[in-house]
Amino acid sequence: MSAEPCATAEQVARIVRQALEEGAVVEIDGLGIFRPHEGGGFEFVSQSRPQVFIAYVHENYGAALRLFNEFRARGYEPWLDKKKLLPGQNWPRAIEQSIEVSDFFVACFSRRSVSKKGHFQSELRYALDCAGRVPLDEVYFIPARLEECSVPARIPSELQYVDLFPDWERGVGRILSTMETWRGRRGSALKLAR
Repeated sequence: MSAEPCATAEQVARIVRQALEEGAVVEIDGLGIFRPHEGGGFEFVSQSRPQVFIAYVHENYGAALRLFNEFRARGYEPWLDKKKLLPGQNWPRAIEQSIEVSDFFVACFSRRSVSKKGHFQSELRYALDCAGRVPLDEVYFIPARLEECSVPARIPSELQYVDLFPDWERGVGRILSTMETWRGRRGSALKLAR
């Protein structure tokens, strides 16, 4: 079995251009979108919305999707596997890349998620490793409980979690308030650094 060669930059550019000429919008996750311009030609709109990775187990997809929609409505770029992964994409690597570049990682805990072996546990470990590279006084990893359940001991020993029950709106409001606080601080730090 021989491996197919990777597409060259010129081939990718041709594919993007063809899609744009057909009127499509082309999104490059984490970078921005190319779209047809009203006056002719094309334009690139860079992504400036903070990225939020949402980690969950399959059984909690409904709650994860609800978070996805709430974050998107508030000006964030949430990442949810069922919304972002493309057919044929190397999904383990795509998930790691998304965790690495996300501004925030929201972990959805439930009785099922804490007892289930698999990808959710791997994502938690990887995100905790990424959190180790974030300055100690910044928020990156946000644990959210969907129901009464225990959270793995390592997490509450270092991080405060939020409950999304019995009052979903209050819990989501606390997450958004936290992200807004750090979004503002990070934006100010970037302006000062320039």
